[in-house]
Amino acid sequence: MNANHFSLGLAQHDRLEKELGGGLPRGAIVLIEGDYGAGKSVLSQRFTYGFCQEDVVTTLISTELGVRGFLDQMHSLSYDVVKPLLDEEILFLHAEIDASGTLTGGSAEKERKQLLRRLMDADTVWDADVVIIDTFDAILRNDPQFEALVRQNEERQAALEIISFFRELTTKGKTIVLTVDPSTVDDEAIGPFRSIADVFLELEMVEVGNDVRRNIFVKRFAGMGEQVGDRVGFSVRSGIGIVIESRSVA
Repeated sequence: MNANHFSLGLAQHDRLEKELGGGLPRGAIVLIEGDYGAGKSVLSQRFTYGFCQEDVVTTLISTELGVRGFLDQMHSLSYDVVKPLLDEEILFLHAEIDASGTLTGGSAEKERKQLLRRLMDADTVWDADVVIIDTFDAILRNDPQFEALVRQNEERQAALEIISFFRELTTKGKTIVLTVDPSTVDDEAIGPFRSIADVFLELEMVEVGNDVRRNIFVKRFAGMGEQVGDRVGFSVRSGIGIVIESRSVA
């Protein structure tokens, strides 16, 4: 592993690592924004698979996919994660949030009060080199303490408390990747995360005829020595995974 960054791997399979300057900075907060279908999950899955190929231990928390769904999705992209999962190179967790905003598996009232706190107190989650939370907005929206602060117009204070926790982890060289659907979260709540993110990527999906074109717009990319494009076009193909389509250099 590089001392300054975590390699995204798969250099011979796609050009994602090259387009993003060689990887993700070590000890960074990475924010990936995009509407539903823009590619947040598939990018998270590509990162996870690439990291495990480079011996970077990764935790992926999904609020959408269960274990079976995750394995099926990775298989469809030809990202074989069975062995890395068994070898504990990848820790996959499904943060199942039901319709009432409760993490399933315990007392409803207690769990609803402790949504973010349970996440932060789960030490095993943070043992990894990289922790990816897809999608983080689902956890924010369903945490009652965060909701209460939002109602009091204290979104920024609530966000800063979470950011402080993440920053403590980054001082230990860990990288935290958060995916967010901005249409589901108030700007006041997500604004502080945008401001402090070392890497800030916006995803866009455009339908052209029968084709779906996706773009990664690089809003910020600190901590890397190599040049990073301001826009990376990509598609998602069954049996192949992510395919880089184009690049525009800033």
